[in-house]
Amino acid sequence: MQESERGVTFAVKVHPRAKKNAITGELGGALKVSLTTPPVEGRANEACIEFFARLLRVPRSSVTIASGLSSRNKVIRVEGITAGVAREKLRTEGDPRIDDRK
Repeated sequence: MQESERGVTFAVKVHPRAKKNAITGELGGALKVSLTTPPVEGRANEACIEFFARLLRVPRSSVTIASGLSSRNKVIRVEGITAGVAREKLRTEGDPRIDDRK
């Protein structure tokens, strides 16, 4: 996870068409994220943004995909949050599995 004056960025590896939306672990420094939506017409990207906005409790507009729009490997940018706060929320919201239906 990298921090800048505007927020944080972190790597994720997305697994679309999963049974539920959840963080399922880490792989090579990237969070493994399962999403129920298929990777069609940007729906998985939108689901990824929505998932992290809910999880980190930030406005949806604060979460963007900085790179990897057409790849399973993505870099997520979250504005208005520190790396420490992001790590803590990821840890306390259900490490290693985080279900967005809570």
